Amino acid sequence: MDRIAAVYLQFLLLLKALAGVTIFGVFVLIVSDVLIRTVGLKPWLYSGVLVEYGLLWFTMLAAPWLARAKAHVFIDAITQLLPTAVRLVLEKLVYLVCVIISLVITYYSFSLLITAITEGQIDTRAVDMPLWALYAPIPLCFLLVAVEFLRFLLGFDSMYGSRSDVRESA
Repeated sequence: MDRIAAVYLQFLLLLKALAGVTIFGVFVLIVSDVLIRTVGLKPWLYSGVLVEYGLLWFTMLAAPWLARAKAHVFIDAITQLLPTAVRLVLEKLVYLVCVIISLVITYYSFSLLITAITEGQIDTRAVDMPLWALYAPIPLCFLLVAVEFLRFLLGFDSMYGSRSDVRESA
């Protein structure tokens, strides 16, 4: 079981690294586009589309790690004021809702992905892109987000605990 957990953690770290590479690529595209326009040249047609895809991709690729590292945005001001027993019940309820919502998004985004692939749908803007390329990261990454919230639900970790206890190694 420890080996599976270690491989899973390495996979999350790989996705996090890919998110970093993607955001850097988006940065380079934006800066290049601005520089090209500044010197009076015609910008690339595909840069805007690739930036939009990149924004979705890096968000999705980073999401599972952000859930694991407790780096996503959440407000715990109210829960800190609750009695411990009530807080623990509310905490489990929040985790359950997060798992359910993540799995619903996984299901529907997977359905969209399969439809885009089987029907050969094209995203037509400045350049034509296969629509599946837009949907590709969503089902996998939301499934992994569901796994992370399931870890919280099953008591392996607490979202409301210390954020300094997250390590990048098994």
